[in-house]
Amino acid sequence: PDTAISLNNLALLHHHQGAYAKAEPLYQRALEIREQVLGPEHPDTATTLNNLAGLYECQGNYPMAEPLYIRALAIYEMALGPDHPATATCLNSLAGLYVKQGAYAKAEPLYIRALAIKEEALGPDHPDTATTLNNLAGLYVSQGVYAKAEPLYIRALVIVEKVLGPDHPNTNTVRENLEGCRAAPGA
Repeated sequence: PDTAISLNNLALLHHHQGAYAKAEPLYQRALEIREQVLGPEHPDTATTLNNLAGLYECQGNYPMAEPLYIRALAIYEMALGPDHPATATCLNSLAGLYVKQGAYAKAEPLYIRALAIKEEALGPDHPDTATTLNNLAGLYVSQGVYAKAEPLYIRALVIVEKVLGPDHPNTNTVRENLEGCRAAPGA
């Protein structure tokens, strides 16, 4: 299991650096170890599934990403419960995939559920709550529903400014998203 942790972390590093060809075999090896040693229904197995799905999503390989997200979500719900923050993170990831595919009707309930879990489990002023607020707002912007997006961006911005500070990269991202929403034609 410790080897799988190192493999997964190294894969994450390569993933974030855009070295996808280096990341994929490391994720796959970590997944293989975790499934064999911890079992196919273990939360750590779900974490690697979620990470591998994220890699495929970054590569635009949505047909490979979706079933991995769905499997990870099922594991988290079963092993940790439907209201666990890890479940919410996976919901958020799957919703993001659906947004990229233009499947907004599938994404919205996942974001709403993830937001409710994060508000309850982490609190309304947690940075992870702000992330889901930002993502849900982005969904509404994609749909042209600016009146729903703007208050979510404002709420997310208040949280990240307070918790992370006014110059943090996440704060700047939310601020730019809010400005983009306000400047959009028809907003």
